[in-house]
Amino acid sequence: MKRALIGIALAIAFVAVPIFVALDHNRVSCEVCMSYRGRQVCEQSSAIDRDEALMQAIYSACSRISSGVTDGIQCNNSRPLSSECSDR
Repeated sequence: MKRALIGIALAIAFVAVPIFVALDHNRVSCEVCMSYRGRQVCEQSSAIDRDEALMQAIYSACSRISSGVTDGIQCNNSRPLSSECSDR
């Protein structure tokens, strides 16, 4: 009985620890609004730092309003209409 309880506790810890670690890493949240070829969209993203959260939000927004590799690169290299970040 004691071994079973220890096994269950270890299994729960094995699942719970990575979840808590992953949730703790997203400390900055950013919302970015992008415009490309007359289309506009806003996207949110969370990451461990401001630069990563901004980059992810820009890529996400550009993937929705551009088509093809060349358009995606041009959109990703353009300035956001607006961006706002906050610490969690």
